[in-house]
Amino acid sequence: MEQKRILVVDDEETLCEVLKLNLQNEGYEVDVATSAEQALTYDVRSYSLILLDIMMGEISGIQMAKILKAEPATASIPIIFCTARGSEDDMIRGLDLGADDYIMKPYTIRNVMARVRSVLRRTARQQDHEEQEVGNVLRIDGLQLDMDLKQCFVDGQLVKLTKTEFELLAFLMANPGKIFSRDEIVLRVWDDVIVLDRTIDVNITRLRSKIGPYGAYIITRLGFGYGFKN
Repeated sequence: MEQKRILVVDDEETLCEVLKLNLQNEGYEVDVATSAEQALTYDVRSYSLILLDIMMGEISGIQMAKILKAEPATASIPIIFCTARGSEDDMIRGLDLGADDYIMKPYTIRNVMARVRSVLRRTARQQDHEEQEVGNVLRIDGLQLDMDLKQCFVDGQLVKLTKTEFELLAFLMANPGKIFSRDEIVLRVWDDVIVLDRTIDVNITRLRSKIGPYGAYIITRLGFGYGFKN
């Protein structure tokens, strides 16, 4: 599983170090910044979550959040605001900006860890849902199969495939790096109908021709069968 990266932004250096140590103990990779100005010099796109203090120097946490939410590359990064008890208005403004949670100061480390886990779990579920909504699409480099519309695109251009060609390509693309015997291909694509080896070879040859530069992605292993480049 990919390690989650967290950025802690707070002008209290001691607090930053305490949060960093505890988050690292939870298995996260952590960077700290003691100002929004410093944080914005980092590659913010690489972080899975930002813990952001509201009351800071020239650029407040609210202003930093506005900057991040205005950029498509960073707009979806979850933010947990850390706010003083007397700054409820700032907290509301932060949530209106799209912050995922807020923590009132003073807070316990245990509370912070729980909020971090909760936001990361929720974000992961949202990402899974968004990926499902995009559609049932197989994509490897510039080769794309829309499994709902039964269409093939090569570098954005629609390529017409027969039903058999489409299903054969979909089967191979869905299992990259694995070699399938002709019998296995027949079972999955032709539904166990009696098919001559030559029929499979002809379909493979036509597919390679139709998908242009990606034809080389269809692998032949003599004596074994066919596969798709991993």
